Amino acid sequence: MSIPGVFYITFLLRDIRTPSWRPWILRKQQFSLPGVPLLQAAGKNSSFNLLGLTEAELKEQFVRGDGPGGQATNKTNNCVVLKHIPSGIVVKCHQTRSVEQNRKIAREILQEKVDLFYRGEDSDVFKEKKASEKKKQEKKRKAKENLERKKHFKEICPRRVRETFVIISIHSFQTNR
Repeated sequence: MSIPGVFYITFLLRDIRTPSWRPWILRKQQFSLPGVPLLQAAGKNSSFNLLGLTEAELKEQFVRGDGPGGQATNKTNNCVVLKHIPSGIVVKCHQTRSVEQNRKIAREILQEKVDLFYRGEDSDVFKEKKASEKKKQEKKRKAKENLERKKHFKEICPRRVRETFVIISIHSFQTNR
C-alpha cells in the first residue's frame, strides 16, 4: 500500500505538531497526591517534621464567627474551635466561609503549636521563625547603614557637587546602554 506524497508528509509531521509541554504536564500530575492539587502537595509545611495528632486527643466545636462580614458572618457556625486535650492548647479558625477548609487549617495550626509546645527550640517551626526574624533584622540593619551612608554623603558634599554627581552618573548610565 503506497501513501501519496502530500499525505505522507502530513503523516510524518503529525507528531511534531503536538505541544512539547503536554507530556510534561501529564508527568507532573503523576507526582501529585490523589484529591490534592499539585501546588498544595508542595506546600510550606511539607518540609516540617511535626508531631502527629490523633482525633481522640482533639475536641472540636463549631461556633459563630465574628469580625467583618455582617449578617452573613454572624449567622453561620463555620468558625472552628479546636482543643488539644493533653496540652490544653486551643485554636480558633475562621479564615474561610467553608467549614471543611477551616477544620483543615485549624488542624495545621494546632499541629504547629503542639509541636512547638512539646519540642520547644528543637521544633522546625521555631527554627524557621528564628531564621525569618534574623533575616528581617539583617535587612533592617542594611537599610539603616544605607540611610546613614546617604546622610553622611549629604553632609560632606555641598548641593552643587551632589547635583553634578547625579548628572554624571545618569549620563554614564545612558551611554553604557
